[in-house]
Formats: sequence, structure tokens, C-alpha cells
Amino acid sequence: MAKKKSDNPRIVNRKAKHDYTILETLECGIVLSGSEVKSVRDGRVSLAEGFARIEPATGELWLHDVDIAMYAKASGGAQHAPKNKRKLLAHRKELRDLANATGSAGYTLVPLAMYFNDRGLAKVQIGVAKGKGHADKRESMKKRDAQRDIQRGMTRKRIG
Repeated sequence: MAKKKSDNPRIVNRKAKHDYTILETLECGIVLSGSEVKSVRDGRVSLAEGFARIEPATGELWLHDVDIAMYAKASGGAQHAPKNKRKLLAHRKELRDLANATGSAGYTLVPLAMYFNDRGLAKVQIGVAKGKGHADKRESMKKRDAQRDIQRGMTRKRIG
């Protein structure tokens, strides 16, 4: 019996949108071992400290410092290291575009979300990001609060 789409959680990096301005996004495949897949399906992943980098020697895209917790039911030999670097799969043209986008100072690749698509393949959404300063973060919070107040003002209270 096939699993429902809701059985596999979408792990989101909420910290990324707070700390960075996201300029462009890309969906990549990820190479995982068996116990890593089980942990991701359980939602035991932390994307907060993660980043992606294109290795200059090989031209491959790698995901660093993403913590995928050890799977408790895996046998000793089948266990994985939680903070391994993991290979991301993207087309050559996409890699070239990412390399050009992150070539200038201040830009980085951050993981935004990890999920399984309709075909059951593990995917990572990465974004080209520029770090926000303290003032930028406060400005974002002010905009969000103002938008929330506008939404509250527009909704009618139902008297029942």
C-alpha cells in the first residue's frame, strides 16, 4: 500500500528566512543511505546550521552540517554519521548558475527545506542567500507586524 503524501513531513529551515534574504531557489536531489532515509521520513532533521558548497576541484554540489539523526532501529553496521556531508544532485547548467551567483562576496547557499516528492524521491530546496544585518532583521519584523495588523483590520468579527 502506497504512503499518503502527509506521511512524510516537509522539514523547513525557518531560521534561514530570518537570517538571510533569499534571492533564488533551486530543487536538488540528495544522495542518502538507508538509515538516513528512515530518519528523514521520521522528520528527524535539523537544517538550521546547514549550508551548501560547490567543490572547486570536482564541480560537485555538497550539503554540509545538516544534522540527520541516527535511526534507532538500524543495525550497528548500517548506521550513518549524523553530520556527514551529503552530495546534492543538480544539472550542470544549474551548478554553473549557482557558482556564478555565489561568486561575489556575501552570498551563500542555504538549505530551505527537505522533503519527498510525489515519486518518493528525497529533495532539498536550496536558496542563494545574502546575509541580513541587524537593522534588516528589524525592518523585516516591522513589515511582518504591519502586514498582520492590516490583515486583522480587514477581517470582520462574526457576531453570533
